[in-house]
Amino acid sequence: MNTLPHLLQNAYQTVPDKTSIILQFAGQKDKTINYRDLIHGANRYAQTYANKGIKRGEVIILILQHGEDLIYSFWGAILHGAIPSIMPFLTEKLAPEKYRADLASLISITKPTTILTYPEFENEIRGALVEGDSVKNIILTSTLAEDGELSKVDFDSLQGMNSSQQDIVVLQHSSGTTGLQKGVALSHRAILNQLNSYSETIQLNKENDVIVSWLPLYHDMGFIACFIMPVILQIPLVLMSPFDWVRAPYKLLQSVSQYKGTLSWLPNFAFNFCAQKIRERNLENVNLSTWRAIINCSEPVHVESHNLFFEKFSSYGLNYSALQTCYAMAENVFAVTQSPLDKTPVIDEIDRETFMTQRLASAPIVGQATMKMTSSGHPLSNVKIRVVDESFKDVNERVVGEIAVQSDCMLTEYFNRPDATESAIKDGWYLTGDYGYLVNGELYVSGRKKDLIIVGGKNVYPQDLESLAGAVTGVRKGRCVAFGMYDQESGTEEVVIIAESESQESDKELIADAIRKHVTKNSAVAVRHVKVVDETWILKTSSGKTARSANKEKFLKEIGIH
Repeated sequence: MNTLPHLLQNAYQTVPDKTSIILQFAGQKDKTINYRDLIHGANRYAQTYANKGIKRGEVIILILQHGEDLIYSFWGAILHGAIPSIMPFLTEKLAPEKYRADLASLISITKPTTILTYPEFENEIRGALVEGDSVKNIILTSTLAEDGELSKVDFDSLQGMNSSQQDIVVLQHSSGTTGLQKGVALSHRAILNQLNSYSETIQLNKENDVIVSWLPLYHDMGFIACFIMPVILQIPLVLMSPFDWVRAPYKLLQSVSQYKGTLSWLPNFAFNFCAQKIRERNLENVNLSTWRAIINCSEPVHVESHNLFFEKFSSYGLNYSALQTCYAMAENVFAVTQSPLDKTPVIDEIDRETFMTQRLASAPIVGQATMKMTSSGHPLSNVKIRVVDESFKDVNERVVGEIAVQSDCMLTEYFNRPDATESAIKDGWYLTGDYGYLVNGELYVSGRKKDLIIVGGKNVYPQDLESLAGAVTGVRKGRCVAFGMYDQESGTEEVVIIAESESQESDKELIADAIRKHVTKNSAVAVRHVKVVDETWILKTSSGKTARSANKEKFLKEIGIH
């Protein structure tokens, strides 16, 4: 019987010396972890969990930064049969008050028996606990079982070896304003069905492929594609800290060159970020010709971002065919669709006005403004997709509706949230909350249902306005946010755009005026409210996405509306 612990045991027994993970740290030598190291490190944690009396099926929250402790504690929980869930560590990028509220909410709903963290973070954890909480153990990384006791791994004594395929093996807590309240519970079977189907789709090869990633492990793209998949399927993984990547994005390309990386997954903003921030002086002798797929995922895809990335790095051996797309979500373990890797993703140029007013992706009209939509590819072989209206009826091709998904790798439930589970799944179909349309079996994703702005009957996707605003001179690329604000006088929503300026010395009024004119000219709405702010004003989620509702709340507070 295949479960995650059995596959770990197989790797330990058959390829103990094979490299599993190469950990990278700023200013330090790379740390190579083979499968023997991985299982010994995980076993040390598994024994600690056993000594603490943690039972199979109990939830362990891991609050750790990039490093060996995070890796070993996670796989130790898998071997022990507990259910691990990785939560972001509190850093300068996260608002402390919101972080504490999220942690308290997670504890009250998920009911973990154990939280694992560093000694210096213990007081922060205790501050989030209230009387009657489920937490019995706060395990500190300094209190592990002694290495000397664990020279051999006794798999028969590990509770995880008794798991069945339908048992919940992990919880994914998505980022977002309410995401931490909804733990996506995934079974062994769901994860393995996803890995089997997705690895076949991207033609994963354990002899030749090397995954290179900076993605955080508390978000489905980094967690599944760049952590669980390579470890379980024996693909070497080069893993750096997201904070090191942000400070020095060129290190991703250097690592691809050094380790002959073949696969990476990036959110759309990262393509722009790399193209804008990386300098030629950091790319001496870099060769990107081994990179066979850089898969754009987790936020709406823009072909302009691919083109910018290719223009910057094509002279270093980058192939344009490597720029690929995927639509994914934690509720389906990870991938729902994937563009075919033997061709470039299809670009659908459509009439902008018709798209915004009629929810229809129609052919361009001569003399009218157009927009380019990038395909997210075909569904995986074990996934079905529908696009439905508000009555749950299928809409025609090219008509925008809500994306519904059905597969054999869907979530078991939202953990301890039967209400949320029931509202999200209808007749066996998961309602994603995303809008999109189908053409020739390929999916085009247009945005989140909850983010849609309706202005005088026109449907406006904030991502489109943010993209337009970001094209204005003086605006920091990727640092714009658009949302709707109800206007009582007009009886409809008005668009608000917040944009960060590239320099504190910039004339903010001039930039705001330029944004207003450019967006109004190139979209179906007239924009009145534009605010240009200094760097760091805009709030992001823990996974790096723009937190629209949090930014809207911040803006309304500033103008005195609560």
